[in-house]
Amino acid sequence: MTASWGSTFFLIKDLLDRVPTVDFLAVRFLVAGAAMLLVAPRAIARLSPETRRRALLLGGVYGVAQILQTSGLAHTPASVSGFITGLYVVATPIIAAWLLRTRINALTWAAVALATAGLGVLTLDGFSIGYGEAITLVAAILYACHIVGLGAWSTPSDALGMSILQVLVIAAICLVAALTTGAPGVVLPERGSDWVSVVYMALVAGAAAMLAQTWAQAHLPPTRCAIIMSMEPVFAAFFAVLLGGESITGRMVVGGSMVLAAMVAVEVLPRRRIEAEVTHLVV
Repeated sequence: MTASWGSTFFLIKDLLDRVPTVDFLAVRFLVAGAAMLLVAPRAIARLSPETRRRALLLGGVYGVAQILQTSGLAHTPASVSGFITGLYVVATPIIAAWLLRTRINALTWAAVALATAGLGVLTLDGFSIGYGEAITLVAAILYACHIVGLGAWSTPSDALGMSILQVLVIAAICLVAALTTGAPGVVLPERGSDWVSVVYMALVAGAAAMLAQTWAQAHLPPTRCAIIMSMEPVFAAFFAVLLGGESITGRMVVGGSMVLAAMVAVEVLPRRRIEAEVTHLVV
């Protein structure tokens, strides 16, 4: 899921030269929602009323975060926006500890710090505080709330229905934003290649990614998910070099390695420790 998000950065950068951001988001999530409804038209109906309310809330939180992040990007450099958005990796354990009474161990906090530092090395090129940075920070906190909420409320059996409902809510919020800002109506892509990009981002990095996140968070703690998701800018740099024609820089290598090390720390080391304890008990 995180890799699919990272693969969209260079596509979005090119597409937004011709299509306004909120219009692109509206079209992307409308296509995603329509495709999901076509595949599973009864999935939402199978949800309990309480689960539907939770999915509506989660979709609303994510949709507002998308709009705030987009608005902030118009007032702050992309590198700063990327770093501040990535601060959900810090906000997630704090919110989880506050709302869910989750205990965060020292290894996880160290991984959070390492991932945050890696994001800074990877993305930052100067930093300032202003209106754009402030609303982007609010977006990062909302993304963290979405991660924590999914971790608390999602179940494997409800993942499909919750994913569809979330995508439809996000599409509705983005559509309202597109209709109330800029030119009348929604600006659609004109090039065939742009539509290919939109469909890929709608189906793979939109519908499939939301389903994957909702299902995965039924099995993983929110903080571990946030650290794994902090790999998004690392994948963005990888695909920018592989497919976008950009050159590898030292900052890419160092920052990406730091984020990767943080992910390995929370995924591999605890499992090795458990395996070692089990082996010791067996012996």
